[in-house]
Amino acid sequence: MLETFTGPMLELFATAFGETLLMVGVSGLISSLIGIPLGVYLHLTAPGGVLQNRPVNGVLGFVVNAVRSTPFIILLVAIIPFTRLLAGSSIGTAAAIVPLTIAAAPFVARLVETALREVDTGLVEAAQAMGASTAQIVRKVLLPEALLGIVAGVTITLVSLTGYSAMAGAIGGGGLGDLGIRYGYQRFLPEVMLAVVVVLVVFVQALQAAGDWVVRRLRHR
Repeated sequence: MLETFTGPMLELFATAFGETLLMVGVSGLISSLIGIPLGVYLHLTAPGGVLQNRPVNGVLGFVVNAVRSTPFIILLVAIIPFTRLLAGSSIGTAAAIVPLTIAAAPFVARLVETALREVDTGLVEAAQAMGASTAQIVRKVLLPEALLGIVAGVTITLVSLTGYSAMAGAIGGGGLGDLGIRYGYQRFLPEVMLAVVVVLVVFVQALQAAGDWVVRRLRHR
C-alpha cells in the first residue's frame, strides 16, 4: 500500500487538493456574493417584509427551490452548454466552478433568508419609525443582527461545496474526486480512494472548525 504513494502520486494529490481548494473557494465566494443579496431580497419581499411583494417573492422562491431540488449530478450535466459558454469547456476545474456556483447560490439565499427571519421585528419597526430607508435597515439592522447565522450558513455551504466538488470529478471536473475515480476506482487502487476520503474528511473538519471559530469571535464582540 505504501509503495503506491511515491513522489508522482503525492504530486497528483497535491495538485488535486489545490484544484479542490480553488473550486470550493471561488464557487463559495461567487455564490455568497449572489446568494446573500438574493436572500436579503427574498426576506424583504416576503409577506410582512419591508418591501412586501408576493408575486416577485413567489417567482424568486420557485426558482430558488427548483435549483435546490435538482440533484447536483443532473444539474452538472444539464447546464453543460451554459458551462461551455462561460468557461470555454465543459471539463476541468474552471468549468466545474460554474455548476458549483449555480447549485450553491440558492442554498446560500435560503440560509440567509432563514437567518434574517430570526431578527427581532421590533428592531426593524423601530428603524422604520425613525425614518430609516430600506438600505439603512438592511445595512444597519438586518445584516448585523443576522451576521452569526449568515456566517454559519456560508460555512455549511462551503462544506456542501466540498462534496459537490468531489462529485464534479465524475465528469472530469478535476480535484480530489477526479483523482479518486481515475486511480481509486478505474485503476483498482482502493488505498488511493481511502486516502482521498481521509483528506476530504480532514478538509471538511477544518472548514467547520474555522467557521465555528469565526462565529465564536463574532459572538464575543
